[in-house]
Amino acid sequence: MHHLDEIDIAILKHLQKNGRAQRNKLAKIVNLSVPSVSERMRKLEEKKLIDGYHAVLNAQKFNFDIVAFIFVEVDNSSYHGSFVEKVVLEPEVQECHSITGDGSHILKITTENTVSLEKLLSRIQSWEGVKKTRSNIVLSTFKQTREIPLDHQEKAVEV
Repeated sequence: MHHLDEIDIAILKHLQKNGRAQRNKLAKIVNLSVPSVSERMRKLEEKKLIDGYHAVLNAQKFNFDIVAFIFVEVDNSSYHGSFVEKVVLEPEVQECHSITGDGSHILKITTENTVSLEKLLSRIQSWEGVKKTRSNIVLSTFKQTREIPLDHQEKAVEV
């Protein structure tokens, strides 16, 4: 277990909102020196509490106009490994989750248009073990985040 104090939480909360935050600005926010903030960030990264820093691109500016969720039912667990291997190779698949309920997996995809969506669905449906798919196209998005809620209380986290 790694103990997070309120300074670690403040750093993490700020980095979730602005991964490009300069260390001197973070130092001012948490009232520490730049070397102290750098050391804390290094430790958070070493403990794998921070997975990375990424730019969030505007998909529509790159002509990716379709976001969809595809529910996939794989026939049985013997196909799980090969299914995941194929998903990883599909650049339009942004997320893949094993789920309970209707289907065995849900995919979040971003693609250019309905033609490219149809081609992607055709590829997925041709994979060995895929029994059926069901798609839902996103019409509009009101909230999209990767932030996890961190409160001001001290926390112990698994590392």
